[in-house]
Amino acid sequence: MRQAIEAAWENRALLSEKATIQAIEHVIEDLDKGLLRVAEPLDDGTWQVNEWVKKAVVLYFPIRQMETIEVGPFEFHDKMALKRNYKDLGVRVVPHAIARYGAYVAPGVIMMPSYINIGAYVDSNTMVDTWATVGSCAQIGKDVHLSGGVGIGGVLEPLQAAPVVIEDGAFIGSRCIVVEGVRVGKEAVLGANVVLTKSTKIIDVTGPEPIEFNGYVPERSVVIPGSYTKTFAAGDYQVPCALIIGKRKASTDLKTSLNDALREHNVAV
Repeated sequence: MRQAIEAAWENRALLSEKATIQAIEHVIEDLDKGLLRVAEPLDDGTWQVNEWVKKAVVLYFPIRQMETIEVGPFEFHDKMALKRNYKDLGVRVVPHAIARYGAYVAPGVIMMPSYINIGAYVDSNTMVDTWATVGSCAQIGKDVHLSGGVGIGGVLEPLQAAPVVIEDGAFIGSRCIVVEGVRVGKEAVLGANVVLTKSTKIIDVTGPEPIEFNGYVPERSVVIPGSYTKTFAAGDYQVPCALIIGKRKASTDLKTSLNDALREHNVAV
């Protein structure tokens, strides 16, 4: 499959050939079932981006035709089919939640009225809360809570760009935005309205000297919105950042640990 995808990426004329179409469709089917991933964790704690799988997702669009999709009284007009058979998949889906075919949604996931795009991977027992969106190819771990209105960015191109990764047990507070390949470590807590881009300064202020991170929130960090002063030609202005104000307590009961962290640091979620 990989050879066929790579060849079609270099020569789009191959998209009209049956073997190429079958290879692309096979990749999307494997993504849908969770047999392939756009990105996957390595033993050293880093993540590997599978560029050829992203290429297959991009190539899937031109081989699809627009069609009308009717869901009861609702009608859509798109190239992508909707995910189906949620009962068999063990997924709870509250109207009007939507996942596109080609997104993997694991057993135990709860989808409140929300949206999951093609290529995304949402692992078991994760809550995708009301009006939360999971962008294309985003990787969401086990036991994650994406609170109301959370925006997890998607990425298809450039191919080498890493997708957003939310690791196991993380809690993403209401109206947070995480984009541009930012990785949120295991069991981290983002308070409401935290915005993380690749250029956002993430500053640990718990010690005598600030420690700065970019594009990564360390495991079990408790994070709130903040700002710092930056000098421009027109004067000094406040620029948004994110502040690490503590650590989520280690506990065998993660729910208790989360509640303790929120109460101790008075973090709005």
